[in-house]
Amino acid sequence: MNAQTATSRSSFYMAMRVLPKEQREAMFSVYRFCRAVDDIADEPIYRSAAERMDELGRWRAEIGALFAGKEPVDLAGLGQAVRRYGLHREDFEAVIDGVAMDAERGVRAPDWSTLDLYCDRVASAVGRLSVRIFGFPPDSGEPLAFHLGRALQLTNILRDIDEDAAVGRLYLPREALDAARVAAEEPIRAVADPNVALACMEVAGCARRHFDEAQPILAAAPRAAARAPRLMAAAYRSLLDNMVAQGFAPPRPRARPSRLRVLGALLCYGVL
Repeated sequence: MNAQTATSRSSFYMAMRVLPKEQREAMFSVYRFCRAVDDIADEPIYRSAAERMDELGRWRAEIGALFAGKEPVDLAGLGQAVRRYGLHREDFEAVIDGVAMDAERGVRAPDWSTLDLYCDRVASAVGRLSVRIFGFPPDSGEPLAFHLGRALQLTNILRDIDEDAAVGRLYLPREALDAARVAAEEPIRAVADPNVALACMEVAGCARRHFDEAQPILAAAPRAAARAPRLMAAAYRSLLDNMVAQGFAPPRPRARPSRLRVLGALLCYGVL
């Protein structure tokens, strides 16, 4: 789903290191929840979709207990973050709903509307939790979570296209695949088709538009609140630009963010 790979983890830790201790600890508690739920879609200990959905049901119950004032052992520390920053139950449940889309039947060539819903659940919902911790007011935090969450998730999808296909998933939208004349029945065959590059470029264009919408929100935000999301945006925008520059035709080399651009962002935002 939201592809917790080495690149995403390193970008996350880079951004979190600039936060004050209380905010950083709150973000790590949210991150631990997201990782635990995310793993349910892929861990081999769950032998069937039914087992994965049962485990997701257990996490729903734990979130319910947390918001009823009974902090489960699995969520130690998260209750404090919820109370201190006014985090919303529906955003935690949205993350679980996003994982359920992977766990129940797997996402394979969804239409654009379904892909957007998926991105909202697995990425923008995390963004809505995060902006409250960073200190954004709702009138700017909500739009930032909407756009930056989608930009990051679409970038993840493009970066992980081959890894996802290997486990039977294909997040590229059906409309883009159809326009590129790529058959989507088998993910491995779809991503091996040279024409898939056209579909990838359409997704890249959508990601860029979301980055562009997020930029003025970040520019207008208080410096302290915007530091962490600015770093995430810089790292992922660089990753997207590098992927577009090298192209999406198979075989695709593994792209990474530009170290110079990320270092420049660190220097620019005064966090070194």
